[in-house]
Amino acid sequence: MKDALPYYNVGPLLYCPANNPTIVHSLTTDRFGTHYSLALCLEDTIGDTCVAQAEEMLLQTLHSLRCARAKSDFYLPDLYIRVRSAAQICSLTERMESAGELVKGFILPKFSPDNADGYLETILQVNSQSHCHYYMMPIMESPSLVSPSHRAAILSTLKDKLDTVSPLVLNIRVGGNDLCNVFGFRRRCGESIHQIHTIANIFADVIAVFGTDYIISGPVWEYYGGSGWDTGLRRELQEDRLCGFIGKTVIHPRQIPLVNEAFRVSRTDWEDAAAILNWDQNSPFFVAGSPGGERMNECKTHANWAARTLLLAQAYGIE
Repeated sequence: MKDALPYYNVGPLLYCPANNPTIVHSLTTDRFGTHYSLALCLEDTIGDTCVAQAEEMLLQTLHSLRCARAKSDFYLPDLYIRVRSAAQICSLTERMESAGELVKGFILPKFSPDNADGYLETILQVNSQSHCHYYMMPIMESPSLVSPSHRAAILSTLKDKLDTVSPLVLNIRVGGNDLCNVFGFRRRCGESIHQIHTIANIFADVIAVFGTDYIISGPVWEYYGGSGWDTGLRRELQEDRLCGFIGKTVIHPRQIPLVNEAFRVSRTDWEDAAAILNWDQNSPFFVAGSPGGERMNECKTHANWAARTLLLAQAYGIE
């Protein structure tokens, strides 16, 4: 299990097309709050004929942010770039120059056995050649994961590959909309993706393979307005957390506070977790009632939950 705060700190990851001309203004005016990360996307949100232009706008954005940061104080979220290929990572890191220090890592879409080696070799290469430290966040969304007969082997292969560079894997992400697209599914704002059993089964397998060693972030919720969008998001976030996801991809600033709210730790959970991790190892009893007298705590079987809970409390706060 990941046991360091940076892996929990991605939080709500706000997606934004890299060619959006308002990024610098929005960040320097603290438009989106102060507890989120930002993904500058060069993949699905960009037209295929507009990639070169979007790259130039992204580079300009980074340099403008670096200059603005030197002149004034504003919340600058951790920045990640969602790329289209490993070659694009090399090209961007060469052209970012000093502004590369603002970028925390790269998001690797449709991660699969076909492109995994290229991505991993590239991430290692740019880290060895740069003074910057770049994480990676591979996305499990390839159509190859749809087939139950092949899924276990594919996920196992990807796990073995990622384990060779484990400290650089900040999060595992899942592409709910990409996987739904294979079948032509789209949930309404009153429906949770966890109700779509075909997709939920893929998520369950991803968590079963990666969940003991990596943080896995929840899928995008595409509603941000209209009746019931917030109720639907809260419901899906509750199910995300129950199933083992931490954090969530978001596509509108309105979603950010709801994600942060969902992953705050209750005072009861925090007290229980602290008690479990501070258990008297010389005690003859490794089970006891919780400090509030509400449930049973077991030192051994709740230890991983307790460690994760205290890290979540550091990342998201306590209710």
